[in-house]
Amino acid sequence: MKRLVSIIISIIICLSVFSQNGGEKTYKFLNIPTSARISALGGFNVSHIDGDLSFVNANPAMLTADMNNQFVLSYTNYVSDINLGYAIYARNFEKAGIFSAGIQYLNYGKFYNTNEFGEVLGKFKAADYAINILYAYPLKKFNFGGTLKTIVSDYWEATSFGMAVDLGATYKDTASLFSAGLVFKNLGFQIKRYTKGVRENLPIDMQLGITKRFKHAPLSLSLTAIDLFNWSLRYESTLRNNYQNTEETKENFLNKLGHAGDELMRHFVIGADINIKNVFYISLGFNYRRRSELALVNKGKIVGFSAGCGVCLKKFSLEYSYSSYHLAGSVNYVSLKINLDNIIRKNNG
Repeated sequence: MKRLVSIIISIIICLSVFSQNGGEKTYKFLNIPTSARISALGGFNVSHIDGDLSFVNANPAMLTADMNNQFVLSYTNYVSDINLGYAIYARNFEKAGIFSAGIQYLNYGKFYNTNEFGEVLGKFKAADYAINILYAYPLKKFNFGGTLKTIVSDYWEATSFGMAVDLGATYKDTASLFSAGLVFKNLGFQIKRYTKGVRENLPIDMQLGITKRFKHAPLSLSLTAIDLFNWSLRYESTLRNNYQNTEETKENFLNKLGHAGDELMRHFVIGADINIKNVFYISLGFNYRRRSELALVNKGKIVGFSAGCGVCLKKFSLEYSYSSYHLAGSVNYVSLKINLDNIIRKNNG
């Protein structure tokens, strides 16, 4: 056990050093929530285990045998007509474990190719894609999983190709209604670079989360820590919309936290889920970092908050979520989860 702990600590240290390399991160679309339920819980959750296939893109160790023959399809008109889509299917093999395959894309739309005189020479599209192969295997109260990602980025003349993996683990104690999750995300590199000789790092991340359910209430609470390789997530804005020390904003909650408190809070996402007999659920989330970066002083409204609901029937589930990113815009997700086992049984019956 001591040797295992030493190995894990060594891996964390090595990955932390690697994540500090200079240069901008590429393929950041990999961090965008891919389903309505994850988005409703604040955009991040690695520990909520309840047989929902839409969670596994957040942590491959959340892939379990009861997701066999599930198919999930998600869509959102993300920001400014940018379209995001996600599809995933899972299949359980008793002796080998459970496998899943999915595709994630972000379509930026059509653009005009013009010359210096403004004459239109043609049109082109820009998009990012990730094809994911997932595998998970249970071991008593633990579940271990991994995702192999093939990443393609096509911006007309600028194209890139890369590979990455996610490595995750979960722990679930049914008796105490407690679960926890840990995941290392986007460990990989560019194979083909946008610009020859210029290497860009992937958005490597380490996330840790816990979820607690209540015995006499259909409620579960989650706390997820993100960006654990990087303590400093704050930045100084010339508009100074967020953290300030001025007399006018000294009562602002962000300012009361102080620099260290503000920095700490940016690493946490809070989620709550009310599930009524697996037929109907309501999810709520709060992403402090999103609010601190995008809310305006004294006009925060509900920026950083998110909510969603879902209706779960035997053959399929329909889910919706709303996330407030800024006063100027929000993001709406729609997800469809289909239980193919129930459809096949019905047809055969």
